[in-house]
Parts: sequence; structure tokens; C-alpha cells
Amino acid sequence: MFGWAVTFLLVAIVAGIFGFAGVAGTAAGIAKIVFVVGLIVFLAMLVMGRRPPTT
Repeated sequence: MFGWAVTFLLVAIVAGIFGFAGVAGTAAGIAKIVFVVGLIVFLAMLVMGRRPPTT
């Protein structure tokens, strides 16, 4: 998931360099959303993994 965030960030940077402001803004926004979702999923998995096993 973080790989997708980095990909969209690179797309935003390249689009910004070439002057495509709309594409750059959209890609940057998507990168932020994907990063936050990935962070939430990571933290959820970290918490779920620390629970004692049920028998």
C-alpha cells in the first residue's frame, strides 16, 4: 500500500515539473489518502497481532 503512495507521489512530482497542475494536485491527494489508509491498516494489524490467542 505504501508502494502505491510512493508511486502517486512520483507521478505528482513529474506532473508538477511538466506543468500539469491538475494532474499533480490529484495525484498528490490520492497519495495522501493511500498513505493514511495504509498507516491505519498497519496500526490495526499491529494491535490485532498483540492479542493473546483464544483457545
